[in-house]
Amino acid sequence: MKNQFVADVFYQIADLLDLKGEIFFKTRAYRMAAQRIEVLDEDIEIISKEDRLEELPGVGEALAKKIKELIDTGKLEYFERLKKEIPVGLLQMLDISGLGPKKVSALYHKLGIKTIEQLQKACIEGKVRDLEGFGEITEKNILRGIQLRQKTSGRVLLNLAFDDSNRYLEYLKKCKDIIRISIAGSIRRCKETIGDLDILASSDKADRVIDFFSTYNDVNKVLLKGSTKTSVLLNDNLQVDIRVVKDESFGAALQYFTGSKEHNVKMRSIAIKQGFKLNEYGLFKKDDEKFVVGKNEEDVYNKLGLAYIEPELRENTGEIEAASENRLPNLVKLSDIKGDLHVHSNWSDGFETIESLVNASKKIGYQYICVTDHSQSLKVANGLSEDRVVKKINEIKKINDEQKI
Repeated sequence: MKNQFVADVFYQIADLLDLKGEIFFKTRAYRMAAQRIEVLDEDIEIISKEDRLEELPGVGEALAKKIKELIDTGKLEYFERLKKEIPVGLLQMLDISGLGPKKVSALYHKLGIKTIEQLQKACIEGKVRDLEGFGEITEKNILRGIQLRQKTSGRVLLNLAFDDSNRYLEYLKKCKDIIRISIAGSIRRCKETIGDLDILASSDKADRVIDFFSTYNDVNKVLLKGSTKTSVLLNDNLQVDIRVVKDESFGAALQYFTGSKEHNVKMRSIAIKQGFKLNEYGLFKKDDEKFVVGKNEEDVYNKLGLAYIEPELRENTGEIEAASENRLPNLVKLSDIKGDLHVHSNWSDGFETIESLVNASKKIGYQYICVTDHSQSLKVANGLSEDRVVKKINEIKKINDEQKI
């Protein structure tokens, strides 16, 4: 199926048209068509072959011709021509936090800015703040976004992101106005690198939660503060976003904001096929928009005839089909890990004694560890000579006897 491929091209066309400064209705037409196409429960290729493209809501003769060209040739001449009209640097600017197509277009048409380097210089010189719709705060946020992109390329390792998120969650759990709270986004799916942290909370007093969230002691700057959504930048340059919803929508919102986009598109398609509408507020009947479920993630999946899908599997790589047939795999959990076969102690380049390693391992439920310090061939890591190996073995035997291991 080429549904997502066609939708992605149309989304990019909409962004490019925004950058050119085209009228709102023209860019909106492409975005609306893209949204319709990505949730279709039919193959767009089959619809094209049967000449039914114009039957799709929001798809007229002109868009139908472009869809057919994309499907038949794998490319679109209009899209390729459009890309040549827009400086490459403008597309790169869209990766900067807080900059959308309209703001990038304004920077280009009013200040002649074509690259991130030119944008950074203009911000430093205070030229951006005077543009309509920007201001001094936006100018500073753009600079921070550029710095973040330069330092981390917008990505951090999962373990570092987990440390930040766990500390933030512990702080937020002290807020009495929060009913339920969870991490969301790519960190919940345990992706190797994370662009930013997403936190979801439910509350009847969103304003109080937002205030509490914004006053966390590790916050360097509040980037955006709204009534139900706020973004902050931590001292380590990691962006954290929080969304606050009503508790009846918490499960649907958690499913939605956990992603991935591909998984969510497939879920919405299934919902439409079954006569429902699915979004971050819940699962609704399509005909009268009556609320069906949404308080818990499990309810959303089950109502659509699916077994609950663990976040790590939500990539639209067959997990939804497996859930419909009750053949989802059992994921390995931390509790399934019984030991560690590669541990270094302070006998070579580690920091902990063997006894402290044993105690820590027992505390997390390990049945065994294997201490694998370096040998004398690696002197730079304090590798063990033959004599020291013997002494270390004797220490291990002693600890095993004392702890009856």
